[in-house]
Amino acid sequence: FSAQAQNASFGVRGGANISNLSGDLRDEDRFENKVGFHAGITANFGIVDNFFSVQPEFFYTVKGFKNEDSEVTLPLYNRRREGKVNYNYIDLPVLARIKAGPLYFEAGPQASYLLSVNNETKTYINGTLQSTNQDQKSKDGLKEFEVGYAAGIGFTSANNAISFGVRYNGAISDFVKEDVNFEGDLTNARHSTFMVTVGLALPTSR
Repeated sequence: FSAQAQNASFGVRGGANISNLSGDLRDEDRFENKVGFHAGITANFGIVDNFFSVQPEFFYTVKGFKNEDSEVTLPLYNRRREGKVNYNYIDLPVLARIKAGPLYFEAGPQASYLLSVNNETKTYINGTLQSTNQDQKSKDGLKEFEVGYAAGIGFTSANNAISFGVRYNGAISDFVKEDVNFEGDLTNARHSTFMVTVGLALPTSR
């Protein structure tokens, strides 16, 4: 193996997300998996021949959750939520990648910035849809920056031009400062996302 970087590639990557919430939640059963997507650009810098490389990426990604369509029933009180919440982020992972034949393994830190929110949740009390003063697209009560990590495994073509992989993105910081929409149910919530991703790269010599 050579210890000197010999080649680099740049490309695009996109695919599907399956996201939900993790953390010390008061009632995690209230949240279900939601399907989203990711798309962006990548760069890969070879460090040790075709064995070890560093791969920074820049993604637009849709995370969030779906409300469980079930009821909370107390004497004289019935509450039901339905709908989903999309949290739209820019993700910036920097991954160390090890390649073993057609297989690759990757892991590294990730920084995220919350661009926008689309809260499609509807709340019914005793069967009546509740009105709210909260803007569906408001970021009130949410942290804009998040620190996390990514790890995955996948396959590449012989010339590294096409790759297919699965990846997990986790957070080490909560994304809610003050829960203004879910009566405290989002306190201590963190994003948890599985990605199925396809990449296309154009190798260039250095």
